Amino acid sequence: MSILNNWDQWKNFLGDQLDDAQDQGMSGNVINKMAHHVGDYLANHVDPKNEQQRVLSDLWSVASEEEQEAIASVMVKLVENNSSK
Repeated sequence: MSILNNWDQWKNFLGDQLDDAQDQGMSGNVINKMAHHVGDYLANHVDPKNEQQRVLSDLWSVASEEEQEAIASVMVKLVENNSSK
């Protein structure tokens, strides 16, 4: 099963990546910019695998650049405590 198929596994994966980035000293601003780039990539190249990802994809597709940055920032906040470490 792909990590993208299960919402909780996806959040845990993102939480692990966030922990790693913070451990390496990345600032919150850099992390949010990276989250925005990941959001763009997913929106343009990956078909949503579950209902939650479909909602995010739909929101991303109608959001302005500023709103996409806000979505990315909120996703970072969502996964802050979702690492499997």
